[in-house]
Amino acid sequence: MKYLEENQATVRLAVFLGVFVIMAVLEFVLPKKERVFPRAERWFTNGALVVIDSIALRIFVPILAVSVAQWVTDNGYGLLSLIVLPLWAKCLLGIILLDMLIYWQHVASHYVPILWRFHKIHHADRDIDVTTGARFHPVEIVLSMLFKFACIVALGAPALAVFLFEVLLNASAMFNHSNIGLSRQLDGWVRKLIVTPDMHRVHHSVQEGETNSNYGFFLSVWDRLFASYIDQPKQGHDAMVIGLKEYQDRRPVSLLWSLKAPFSDK
Repeated sequence: MKYLEENQATVRLAVFLGVFVIMAVLEFVLPKKERVFPRAERWFTNGALVVIDSIALRIFVPILAVSVAQWVTDNGYGLLSLIVLPLWAKCLLGIILLDMLIYWQHVASHYVPILWRFHKIHHADRDIDVTTGARFHPVEIVLSMLFKFACIVALGAPALAVFLFEVLLNASAMFNHSNIGLSRQLDGWVRKLIVTPDMHRVHHSVQEGETNSNYGFFLSVWDRLFASYIDQPKQGHDAMVIGLKEYQDRRPVSLLWSLKAPFSDK
């Protein structure tokens, strides 16, 4: 853990860049859907949002989730601190429970109006690819981190579990938002455990019933367990329309629009 504490930024960046490059190459070699907008135009906006999100976190939440987890476990707070288990078991249980709580946070972001105002920026993207997995409004990013802190305190998740979960969550978000075409058989096997691009693409459909489904980011079990699972889009992946019905124009490509839309409804 000491190594991770001293090098976690390097490890995170290495995993992020590695997964990003792999997914971007696969999107080029094995694309699933034709793009609505040029890649460079969208990637500029989505990439700029990542930079702004990072700055917002540094300003408003100047502490890492791993540091919160270390403080919690050092002081014996949280559910897992009350249970005698080896570290590996606590880490596994911590990752599973954190993933379930993030599932419910995602559900809430669709049904709580004030949360949806910010989360809709993620859904407004009219293409879905590896960059969509990081396209979030900075207000949502800050609120999500505060929610994660609350979950860590309540669970008493070990610092190692939190670090691994954050790495897995970021990597899986890039994977399941990627515009790659897995074979139906391979997709079927993989989605038994984790969320696949085909499974999550349904969630980005303009059809409201499909938008309000397949909320999972990492483990696929939660959608099945809590009855929010849809196997395939009604129109099929090739014909389905991505985004939100009210924003089927050029607005979502604009960085300025993406930042101000939650406050203007225009």
